Amino acid sequence: MAMKPHGKSIVSSDYDEKVVFFKDLSLGHQESQLRFRLIHLWEAWNPLKKTLIGMEMLLIDEKGTLIQGFVSPGRIKKYLPDMKRGFVYKLNNFYGSRNKVVFRVADHTVTVSFSWNSELSVLRDCHIPFDEDSFRFHSYEEFQANCDLKGDLYDVVGHMKLVNGQSIVEAPVLDEVEIAKARRVLIHIQSHDGPVMKLYLWDQAARDFCKKFKSYERTPTVLLVTAVNTKTLGGTLALTSMSSSRVFMDYDIQPTIDYFAWLGANPGIAEQVNAEIVTKRETMTIGEIFSYIKQETAKVNSIFISLTCTATIDDVVHGSSWYYIACSGCRSNVSKGPTSLICTNNKCENVNVSGVAQYLSKISVYDNSDQAVFVLLGDAGRELTGKPASELVRSYFEANGNEGVNHEAPLPEALISTIGQKHKFCVKVTEHNFSGKTRSLTVTKILPLDTPPATESSEGNETTAASEETFINHVGSAEGSKRSCDGTDLEEAKRFKRVD
Repeated sequence: MAMKPHGKSIVSSDYDEKVVFFKDLSLGHQESQLRFRLIHLWEAWNPLKKTLIGMEMLLIDEKGTLIQGFVSPGRIKKYLPDMKRGFVYKLNNFYGSRNKVVFRVADHTVTVSFSWNSELSVLRDCHIPFDEDSFRFHSYEEFQANCDLKGDLYDVVGHMKLVNGQSIVEAPVLDEVEIAKARRVLIHIQSHDGPVMKLYLWDQAARDFCKKFKSYERTPTVLLVTAVNTKTLGGTLALTSMSSSRVFMDYDIQPTIDYFAWLGANPGIAEQVNAEIVTKRETMTIGEIFSYIKQETAKVNSIFISLTCTATIDDVVHGSSWYYIACSGCRSNVSKGPTSLICTNNKCENVNVSGVAQYLSKISVYDNSDQAVFVLLGDAGRELTGKPASELVRSYFEANGNEGVNHEAPLPEALISTIGQKHKFCVKVTEHNFSGKTRSLTVTKILPLDTPPATESSEGNETTAASEETFINHVGSAEGSKRSCDGTDLEEAKRFKRVD
């Protein structure tokens, strides 16, 4: 889809007979002249070696043909100062190299590579119009068909349903500090009346999204992201931005304006899919989860994934407290001050902090494929035992009033009695698992065995970010599998197993 210019771009009236169009380019060194609009340029890095590969570009000529351009690292300083997005240029002397087969942003088989004697200059005094942009949109079905192929990067346009777990109709609030720290924004987007897709924006794309999103007086609805990669994450389709991606919203460009008008003419579409339910969790065995983590470790971007797993509780792990004292407001860990409790969360606005016991329990589980250690946080522990941690701790101290103030309540019978029970666990695979910091999996919810595949709403809402951080601080790098770790956690399981 090509975008026509708002005004004509100037092309020299003294037309050079050596000018060639992109469609006629061939491989090898060429002394002819190219004329094009520079749509976009970006740095290409080797993600593993952390080295600069070069500067890549997206160019369009007067016939509306797209092609990729490339400047090697040693020549970037020579050409970059004169290169500005949207300007029209002429290029004399260049090399036609073969276009890469992975992550392409144009269909053309040739890449325009700047050579040692290339001459780049702005085209002035012109009368020939150049399109301002061009897009290659894909639908859900087309993205699905090309998933995990690492081929061409296509564009997506649609209306947003969720932004970082917040419904778009409730005017999401974006925390730029947190987004910068996480390096990503997660958006659930629906293109026309197709299925809702997860769209992960990383680094510069995430920053551009935040800037544009906040610049609108009213909450924007339409989103267009170029050059997205398709992956299967947790068994579902996910789109991820690349270094070549660009972000547009409601009235930025003609395609978003057109989509906004279409959405206005089809008001039922926005309400067609419940924003609270957008993607099914994938069910895996324990062995498949660990295998999946190993595969994803090799990838550049670590992403939160929600999975379900049916397993039997083998033991309750000892060696650390089964609960922690949390802030009653935000559930972050609290510490003892001179006269009162202090919340460790700097963003917590709770002035009069009161402590409440929350689950932080490790259980050993197994299925037919492997064994693991699951961590119960907050509500997940209550769903398993039927009782909140605060009630169990209070009952113990009421029955043992002579215990010292620094004494911890021992493991309660309510947890011990779960040994031998089989449950369907919703677990969260986090960046800490992908990075190898921990193999323990955090349980976010416990479902009855006869429950159909669960649906996820705002990812991870069941367990707060504060509880997640508390788990990392308390548990550290706890290992979760007898087969592939030193078995420390499992050897610490001192309680009796239930005999059926």
